[in-house]
Amino acid sequence: MAVEQQENEHHEHDENGHHANPKGKYLALLALGALGVVYGDIGTSPLYAFRESFHEGYGLEVNQANIFGILSLITWSLTVVISINYIIFVMRADNRGEGGILALTALILPPGGPQRYNRRYLLILLGIFATALVYGDGMITPAISVLSAVEGLHVATPFFQPYVIPITIAILVGLFLFQSQGTARVGKVFGPLTLLWFTVLALLGIRWILHQPGVLVALSPVYAVRFFLDNGLAGFLVLGSVFLVVTGAEALYADMGHFGRDPIKLAWFTVVFPSLLLNYFGQGALLLEDPDAVENPFYHMAPEWALYPVVIIATIATVIASQALITGAFSLTVQAVQLGYLPRVAIRHTSAMERGQVYVPAVNWLLMVACISLVLAFRSSSNLAAAYGVAVTTTMVTTTLLLFVVQRERWGWPLPAALGLTALFWMNDLAFWVANLAKIPAGGWFPLAIGVVGFTLMTTWKRGRELLALRLRAGTIPIADFIEQVYAEGSARVPGTAVFMSGNPTTTPPALLRNWRHNHVLHERVILLSVHSAEQPRVPRAEKVSVEEMGDGFYQVVLSFGFMENPNVPRGLRMARHKGLELPMSELSYFLGRERFFATSRPGMPIWRERLFALMSRNSTNAADFFSLPPNQVVELGTLVEL
Repeated sequence: MAVEQQENEHHEHDENGHHANPKGKYLALLALGALGVVYGDIGTSPLYAFRESFHEGYGLEVNQANIFGILSLITWSLTVVISINYIIFVMRADNRGEGGILALTALILPPGGPQRYNRRYLLILLGIFATALVYGDGMITPAISVLSAVEGLHVATPFFQPYVIPITIAILVGLFLFQSQGTARVGKVFGPLTLLWFTVLALLGIRWILHQPGVLVALSPVYAVRFFLDNGLAGFLVLGSVFLVVTGAEALYADMGHFGRDPIKLAWFTVVFPSLLLNYFGQGALLLEDPDAVENPFYHMAPEWALYPVVIIATIATVIASQALITGAFSLTVQAVQLGYLPRVAIRHTSAMERGQVYVPAVNWLLMVACISLVLAFRSSSNLAAAYGVAVTTTMVTTTLLLFVVQRERWGWPLPAALGLTALFWMNDLAFWVANLAKIPAGGWFPLAIGVVGFTLMTTWKRGRELLALRLRAGTIPIADFIEQVYAEGSARVPGTAVFMSGNPTTTPPALLRNWRHNHVLHERVILLSVHSAEQPRVPRAEKVSVEEMGDGFYQVVLSFGFMENPNVPRGLRMARHKGLELPMSELSYFLGRERFFATSRPGMPIWRERLFALMSRNSTNAADFFSLPPNQVVELGTLVEL
């Protein structure tokens, strides 16, 4: 409570509840928290990234020229991709404080009605596909991170070799079982533990740099150029492994809403960046003295007495890194549901204080099964590394393209400036992307397959909902005409207040029409409720509810929720009293429509997609649960719809 009070007293917040310009001690505390949530993924890359750059498939000798060349590539990859591209430019493209590829896609939607999608159709599809790829990343990251940490036991002694996979699976199972408890209980220790991890990275690196201080000349980009000239195609393909050092870049952007730009930037330049460089250069210095250590240079850097403690802290760090990716998948699912790209799913908020902490059971168990299957199929972090990178590079290429639109239309940049910067970053992104395409036969197909499946599901659901709205609209009448008809016929009215939910505020809710035509009766007060999903993270409280009195006891109420918010209808209706509409919440009757679908040859979607949409609809969460409606106050009216 004391910390919370201090925050409220000394720090301003914007309309969405984000911290505005944190300073001093509070900025440092936020930066410490960012270490645990934002930098877990990129912070565990030293476990395998440098090693994979000398994978036997590239045919590179472990000599001074190649060591210096790879270190130079790592240095400038971290500098250009993270320090310049993401920290300085991409993180400026926030959607009211929130980041991530889906939030960026929402930023490029031009104003207007449904026709807006026609203008940006291909770009939106790219954004959706990149979003789907994040799920593939969320499956691979926990598997490769935990497995690479546990493999340190085998370095300590061959005794553990048969137990590496069982121990990895046990840790993963425990990690996913823990998700239902939420991250609030351990969130306070994530930052300090990750700070300890980065300290260990720096100390291990310094130890070996002192042995071979000459390795620091590899800071020069000249050695990267020489590396390409000396090794040709093999040198270019090594970029596929060098890219592993920046695979956490998207996490910086996606988790921006939790901490803001300044804490993330502070943590990067003061702790993460220098610690990573020191460790990678330490691994290079080790290989200069002992080329045979290339099998696992990270753990060979540790003195024998410190090996087991390093394995323990590495395992903890990988669990924290995995936690960040898993919760990121949960948040992404919530965004996709709110924006209409996925069906309603069960969502549990695990903290009454932190709105971003959610648990999505269906996604959790899917990720767990996928992670365990990956460990059993690939059996080593080196094999898994072949599957890693394709999804992330594709997402980066898409991010740079979408950022160009934001620069032109949101920031008002002149075309030469926007085009020049985009071309610079795109050359870098495309080089990594093409190099990673070579991994497809060895495992890179997996995240692409997950992306295709996710993309198909998301676009099918979006198109199916549009078709459903079109079909339902065909059988409705304008709400003004309905009210006039009710008044003219003098329909019977009974005491009470009925709430009819509909996706279109201009037409009569289908449930209202069916109820009136079958029962020939209406309540004294009829609330026509529409829930609007805004293309922004959160809707300010003052804009969350609108009320319009339509006469004869009818009221039009529109509730607006951002794509990071839980659409709690009763809570939103309570706010209607500020607009002059006092509702007896415990006495309301909520009328919902429940549609059943069957596929037809009518124009709209292919039969197989219509069947897929119907299957997704049958397995979606009940609307009453999704909108937090009291179960004993809900009435459902069914109808059959031809797609």
